[in-house]
This record gives sequence, structure tokens and C-alpha cells, in this order.
Amino acid sequence: MLTAHRVDGLLSVTWEKQVEQTTHYVGRGRGSVNREKRVIEKTRYHITHITRQEAAIAAHSQRFGWKAFVTNAGHTRLSLQEAVLCYRNAYRVERIFNRLKSRVHIAPLFVKRNEQIEGLTYLLTLGVRVLTVTEFVLRRSLEAAQASLPGLHPENKHKMTDKPTAERILKAFADISLTIIKNAAGEDILRRLTPLSGLQEDILQRLGLGATLYGQLEIQAIGT
Repeated sequence: MLTAHRVDGLLSVTWEKQVEQTTHYVGRGRGSVNREKRVIEKTRYHITHITRQEAAIAAHSQRFGWKAFVTNAGHTRLSLQEAVLCYRNAYRVERIFNRLKSRVHIAPLFVKRNEQIEGLTYLLTLGVRVLTVTEFVLRRSLEAAQASLPGLHPENKHKMTDKPTAERILKAFADISLTIIKNAAGEDILRRLTPLSGLQEDILQRLGLGATLYGQLEIQAIGT
């Protein structure tokens, strides 16, 4: 029990052994003088006293909450505090690989030649970079302005967030469309772009793009 509860060496336990013996005849039926008998012992240990080993407990408690960090970076390059912060921010790097696998679907790759693998990998990693930069720039803008954005959680339209993910940012623009009507000669005669909502305009402004860039999609080609 001491080992199972990891207190071996922290407690001193004294106990007494209690043995109870009962005699039974072997087999069924009534007993007799010459009949074989069997003695059954039941043993139990009764704890009489428990003493705390205060010195061992205090030494053991000193190690509570400690973690071991191993790095090949020297003290001049990375202090202990910086190493801990890097470890706590490791999930950001892991999110990049998670996006490669679950968002842009880098695996499996149905290609045969090495240059196809390299090209597709470069393209998908470029997409992840765009997602990462978009998320970083918007979060930095919100943090600087001490602001939050509503409407990025479909399950709760009134929920505010100051750390939106790139996936939710892109989903906020999922309902936009550009309608182009052409004549018989193939020339554009009408372009209709979905108007931006207040949330969409705010996001574009914080990303440093602005609604003007978006509106250029509706400008007709020269000569039409």
C-alpha cells in the first residue's frame, strides 16, 4: 500500500499480526475421533500507529512542481526564462504542422515524380504561411487597439474574440461572390460584387488591405 500510494519512506507504520485458527474435518459428514482434520488460519494485520517522517516529506515536497528542460542552446544564447517561454510557445509551431495535415491536406500526396512532391509541398506551405501571417497581423491589431471582433462564432453570434483563428477569419468571407455578365462577344457588361459587412470591412482594415482593394474586383475591364 505504501508503494502503491507513493509514500514509501515518508511514513513509518507499526502493526500487529492477528491469527485466527479454525479446525474442520476433511470431507463431508459427521466427525469422529479418528477422522482427519484440517486447520485453517486467517491472518490479518492491524495498524496500531503511523508516524510521519517530516524530514523526508519536506525533502520530497521541495521537488513538487519542478520540470526538467533540456536544450542545446547555451546560457549566452538562451536564458532559463527564455527557454521556458519557448517551450510554452511550442504549440504555435505544432499548429503549423497541424494545419498542413488537417487544413491544406499535405498528406496523402497522389504524385509520382520528385519535382511534383517538391512543388506541391512549396505551394501548401505557402498557403500555411498566408494563414499564419493573416492570423498574426489581425491579432496584433486587436491587441494594440484593445478591441474584439463579434460574429466569428456561428454558434454564438454575440460572442466576442480578440484572438481569432485564420480559419474563422476566412469563413467570415465565405458568403461573398462576384457575378459577371458577358455579352455575345464575350465582353463584360455587368459586374456585381457582394457588399461588405461591417465585420468584413473591419477585418480588411486591420489587415492593412482596406475596402478599396476589395472594390477593385468590381471594376470593369477597359473597353467594356
